[in-house]
Amino acid sequence: MKHFIFPFLLILTVVNPSISQEYWPNGEAIDQWFAEEDKIDVESLGKQYIVTNYGVVDNDSTLIQTEALQAVIDLAADQGGGVIVIPEGTFLSGSLFFKPNTHLHIQQGGRLKGSNRIKHFPIKTTRMEGQTLNYFCALLNADSLSGFTITGPGTIDGNGHDYWEEFWIRRQYNPQCTNLEAMRPRLLYISNCDNVTIQDVNLVNSPFWTSHYYRCHHVKILDCTIYAPTEGIKAPSSDAIDLDACHDVLVKGCYMHVNDDAVVLKGGKGTYADLDPNNGPNYNIMIRDCNYGTVHGCITFGSESLHDYNVVLRDINVDGANRVIWFKMRPDTPQHYEYFLAENIRGNAKNFIVLLPWTQFYKPEDRPDMPKSRVNNIEIRNIDIECPMMLNMKPSEKYTIDNFTLEGENIVL
Repeated sequence: MKHFIFPFLLILTVVNPSISQEYWPNGEAIDQWFAEEDKIDVESLGKQYIVTNYGVVDNDSTLIQTEALQAVIDLAADQGGGVIVIPEGTFLSGSLFFKPNTHLHIQQGGRLKGSNRIKHFPIKTTRMEGQTLNYFCALLNADSLSGFTITGPGTIDGNGHDYWEEFWIRRQYNPQCTNLEAMRPRLLYISNCDNVTIQDVNLVNSPFWTSHYYRCHHVKILDCTIYAPTEGIKAPSSDAIDLDACHDVLVKGCYMHVNDDAVVLKGGKGTYADLDPNNGPNYNIMIRDCNYGTVHGCITFGSESLHDYNVVLRDINVDGANRVIWFKMRPDTPQHYEYFLAENIRGNAKNFIVLLPWTQFYKPEDRPDMPKSRVNNIEIRNIDIECPMMLNMKPSEKYTIDNFTLEGENIVL
């Protein structure tokens, strides 16, 4: 099937500077919450529990200290809450579970580092690849919390090298080996939470997805560095930010360089995924003022996604991304991607927009009333980017595309 290019319309927009209210692509007003840029003051979060004052060994990067670290979290929760502080030094751990009114702060020079043994990450009911299933917990876990925060300027290190190495050995032995079969923990998993802030922290070297948010709302991810290697022993499936059935999310001022997608919208997969109450849409997602190194996609819709709308990508710099905007069209899943705006995009990439059928690991079932997938009301404007392939798109009987508008100039093909 040959690629084709859609006709585009050039539109000049006049903006009234006296009007400060902004609107989502579907016309709904953007809440003032998205414009509030004040960061969390760690001093306002309550008592600080410096872990080395509570039985955690100072700067021993060879000792697994999961139990001692968890004991500090539990103590803080029992005493009404507070901030778990990782001081300068390296502290090795398996899965940690945060509780109501507890927070995490990594001081300058502090490094909370994950174990390189999967046995230190228990198996529990969780969410992975658009499914609710039993899988390994992340290094850091927070569930059903309100106001949870992680602050820097230190580092959370997934210590992923051994996991990546084993993954590529498995793939060499069995090219059909899936991500889940490789048995790797995520760095951060936050579920069923609201008013979450992740700021000024370095999230690096995750064995699997770096940060995963499921059924969360009012999440701010501010000025974080998210990194995993893309050369040498690459970090497979090290997505920077996975939003899974979330709404009202602001990603601002972050630097992302990972061996997979940067911001990914998920929410469910499978022929009957739209009927599963564990799945859901993503909406009211704002990504702005971010910088991208090597990533597979700066913003990716799918592949494990059902319905995404009111998504804005603006004021970003791209340096070497494979794709800027990627719509993954999964043949076995009813998908609807709509009301997306990308504006003020600068830099260079291999592809600007990719919209193709997904071909990896899918299982269509027989469903007589299977909804047809759709991509609609997509607007691209003010693009200044060097890109060998501006539009990499294919039609398919599985989906329709309509109301796709490109506005602007300075596109280098």
